Amino acid sequence: MALSKMADLKNLSVDEIDAKVQELKKELFDLRFQKATKETIQPHRFKHIRHEIAQLLTLKQQQS
Repeated sequence: MALSKMADLKNLSVDEIDAKVQELKKELFDLRFQKATKETIQPHRFKHIRHEIAQLLTLKQQQS
């Protein structure tokens, strides 16, 4: 899954941003769980998810 473009994210409302952040945090939790249980994972996904969460939170802060 590719990173979202910032231009696409700017069209989201605050509620949509909150929902997306929650979804990404759950995905990050699931990845950590998979890593802990020694399942095969894609390590780059950690960085991508954290990056996208940071983008969304920055955008939310700018909109407030």
